[in-house]
Amino acid sequence: MKRLTLLGATGSIGTSTLDLVARNPDRFRVHAVASGRDWAKLAGIARDCGAKVAVIADETQHGALAEALAGSGIEVRAGADAMVATAAEPVDLLVAAIVGAAGLAPTLAAIEAGTTVALANKEALICAGELMTAAAARSGARILPIDSEHNAIFQVLEDVERIARIVLTASGGPFRQRSLAEMAQVTPAEAVRHPNWSMGAKISVDSATLMNKGLELIEAHHLFRVRPDQLGVLVHPQSLVHGLVEYVDGSVLAQLGPADMRVPIAHALAWPERIETPVNRLCLATAGRLDFEEADRARFPALALAEAALAEGRCRPCVLSAANEVAVGAFLEGRIGFLDIAGVVADTLAALSPAPVATLDEVAAADSAARARARSLVAQRAGG
Repeated sequence: MKRLTLLGATGSIGTSTLDLVARNPDRFRVHAVASGRDWAKLAGIARDCGAKVAVIADETQHGALAEALAGSGIEVRAGADAMVATAAEPVDLLVAAIVGAAGLAPTLAAIEAGTTVALANKEALICAGELMTAAAARSGARILPIDSEHNAIFQVLEDVERIARIVLTASGGPFRQRSLAEMAQVTPAEAVRHPNWSMGAKISVDSATLMNKGLELIEAHHLFRVRPDQLGVLVHPQSLVHGLVEYVDGSVLAQLGPADMRVPIAHALAWPERIETPVNRLCLATAGRLDFEEADRARFPALALAEAALAEGRCRPCVLSAANEVAVGAFLEGRIGFLDIAGVVADTLAALSPAPVATLDEVAAADSAARARARSLVAQRAGG
């Protein structure tokens, strides 16, 4: 029986995690669930999964959550400090699925406590990868990737010392075959319509620009401790091969599976064992073919920007991520065009010097500076 804490319980990763937990009541017991501000959904989740603790990051929602859970025996907590304190409490596994910079401090707290972390929070490694991995080395905590691509690599990784190259696959998104002129006209509604995966709006746009794949390269660098030149990307429209590892002897090992996040989540939850999932089984005969092609960095400059940020190091990945978040938000609001996303990120990177990020405070400072600059650039492009 594993005791779990689930940060980001109301999001898509949280929902899929809870589905698997409910299907395996003899294997998992939920200690705590946490969310940003959706107190109503969190209250329902806490009751349904029998959590001991429910934490809402938005302190103004404490009263509403407490009222909703009155008489349940579930302890209610609120605020960023409560989130960090809960993450540090002893459990067998913490699922870190809080989106954005809000997930940094609680994820680090869990790692410092020596807890195994199933990681879905991108910013933890993109913005603070050295901090997180150094803390894990000190405490003995294990970081298990939940992202489908990183989980795929984790499953086929035999010996990091014998790796020639790690390759992450990308579907290519909805605009894989469109020209730059055509992409200049795309709408937010088109950009969030991913051909294979069901994801939130922001991640869907990142997939459409290929920024998501660039961010995943940065994560892979920290997760697997490989050099930037040992990392690559292939466009694979079918989204059935999720990652490949090439070894020095020429062998290439690949992980395949259906485009369903419950597969990598289940692997992380049960590791080092495996549990059954309700997903549709992969049938290669039905799939028929597997296609691969090089990513076009001229049409998708966000990928090249991420690769350059990884090579530069220091605060560059953090600046990249923060500027991209601002730019994607502006695109979804209709304030800038699709191609402006990479433009805002590039201009933000050019405007800010590569400062070090050795502490969470320095990470926060880099993030704040990047967001401020990106917002200014968005305003210029939006004409206001």
